[in-house]
Amino acid sequence: MKPGIHPEYRPVVFRDRAADYAFLTRSTATSDKTVEWEDGNTYPVIDVESSSASHPFYTGTQRVLDTAGRVERFERRYGRGRSEP
Repeated sequence: MKPGIHPEYRPVVFRDRAADYAFLTRSTATSDKTVEWEDGNTYPVIDVESSSASHPFYTGTQRVLDTAGRVERFERRYGRGRSEP
């Protein structure tokens, strides 16, 4: 590897807020926020939307999304079953 051109590869905590789950791994990702880990050291923390602890594929559960009114709004706008001549 050429020296001086690669980003720093260091320990980083990824935190899934939806599942209240965090894990320590190594990454080149950066963050201004930090967190004190179980070992007493401070690491950069990156908040993620989903992880294996909250994603429906891994958990086998589905989250209900609020889509009320979307179908009705679509049908109002474009009509239901209208046939064009």
